[in-house]
Amino acid sequence: MAYYVILSTLTDEGRKTIKENPKRILEVNKELAKMGVKVKEQYAVLGPYDFVNIVEAPDNQTIMKMSVELGSRGSVQLLTLTALPIQEFIKTIS
Repeated sequence: MAYYVILSTLTDEGRKTIKENPKRILEVNKELAKMGVKVKEQYAVLGPYDFVNIVEAPDNQTIMKMSVELGSRGSVQLLTLTALPIQEFIKTIS
């Protein structure tokens, strides 16, 4: 399994949805699980992004499919970064 950091920004439509139904965030997490993406950590943040998510998925293709699915809804814009645990990074460069 691979790790990814997803930085997300709500669109106007997304902000409206969250305001009307804040628990929609948790519903989306369940949808992600059905796509094979497990949310490990999730934070609401201040600044240029609204949320930071740490997720786990079997491969890049799964993340791409998730990104297209969520992006096509028009409620969120995503920036996805591949993440490597520090111990794996150290092992790789040693």
